[in-house]
Amino acid sequence: MLLDPFLRRIVRSGELIVTDASGQTRRYGAPDPERPPITLRFHDKRVPLDIMRRPTLGMPEAYMDGRLDIEGDDILGFLDLFRFNTAWEKAVEDGLGIGEHPWLMKLGRANSLLQSKRNVAHHYDLNDRLYDLFLDRDRQYSCAYFGEDNRAHDLERAQLDKKAHIAAKLNLKPGLKVLDIGCGWGGMALYLHRVADVDVLGITLSEEQLKVARRRAQEAGVADRVKFELIDYRTLDGRFDRIVSVGMFEHVGAPHFRSYFARVRELLAEDGVALIHTIGRVGGPSYTDSFTAKYIFPGGYIPALSEAVAASERERLMLSDVEILRLHYALTIEHWYERTTAAKAQIVALYDERFYRMWRFYLAGALTAFRWGEMVNFQLQFVKDRRALPITRDYMARAEKDLLAKG
Repeated sequence: MLLDPFLRRIVRSGELIVTDASGQTRRYGAPDPERPPITLRFHDKRVPLDIMRRPTLGMPEAYMDGRLDIEGDDILGFLDLFRFNTAWEKAVEDGLGIGEHPWLMKLGRANSLLQSKRNVAHHYDLNDRLYDLFLDRDRQYSCAYFGEDNRAHDLERAQLDKKAHIAAKLNLKPGLKVLDIGCGWGGMALYLHRVADVDVLGITLSEEQLKVARRRAQEAGVADRVKFELIDYRTLDGRFDRIVSVGMFEHVGAPHFRSYFARVRELLAEDGVALIHTIGRVGGPSYTDSFTAKYIFPGGYIPALSEAVAASERERLMLSDVEILRLHYALTIEHWYERTTAAKAQIVALYDERFYRMWRFYLAGALTAFRWGEMVNFQLQFVKDRRALPITRDYMARAEKDLLAKG
């Protein structure tokens, strides 16, 4: 079989059983008591060729189209087996770059004002019911924060703890003006107002998210102090004491990093503080894989720390604090994957079987990338003036303790 050398080189620990379209079965790897065998079946002869030509697109599309099946529909088990054998710490080349052309990937990073709105709509203007099925009640569609007393059991608690963790780093005081870039469904903005008595402007490019966020502010009776607008950060005017952005920087695109930080600097008060929470990669600069670019986040790009910091330095933003969340997103997506799997009937009814498979592949791939691959989360705190914050990090711990007590 065409994939034979590739699979023999990669799968060493754990057992992969593959039956091709002719009925011939091959085994790869070695049994592992901690990993049950994974069984794949190819339903047509072109599947191995499609995977070999472009693994990051050929494999997911074959799975989405039902041309490839996994026993028990365990797409997470398959991807976890593959990622475990090519874990970042092992420095093993996984071969997934076959057929990926970096210059083509760069073309896909275009994020003009018009294209940015289209890209956001592609993902965030999906049926509201979909997000209700797998997110927490506050619809926090970003990495949660699992404290020692949580230990990954409670997603609702972990998302609340994430908001407190971020709020503590903003060093908030009553009456401050806060800008939330990429405000989602409004959860962070409403939380910051509730716990710190601040005024918040949340901006988004998603019309569906805007409707929900505005409705939530009205229902909470705070629409005069927590406002939401459909606007691109590049066209916004004003000055803000604090800027927060959670899960938005991934959509900026590498060619626009410097202009992003230039706008953050322009919008930030002289003694202001900005906190950027973003997915990042622990390796050097790379590219967005074809599946993600085509089906999930067109125009998106996960930055290396070196890329983000270099862009901020050129715009004279001082990086005042960095935290790397290494496993928190894997724990978060575990909950999302389990909830998605449990809601199969509802998701198929909303869309179809192919969409359900696509969504599970996306979540399983993301989960294993954070569990074994190069993906992590960065929390980057910036100031314009080095005197804007206390000179030790103790204020963060004190503020976080107080915020958690408020719930």
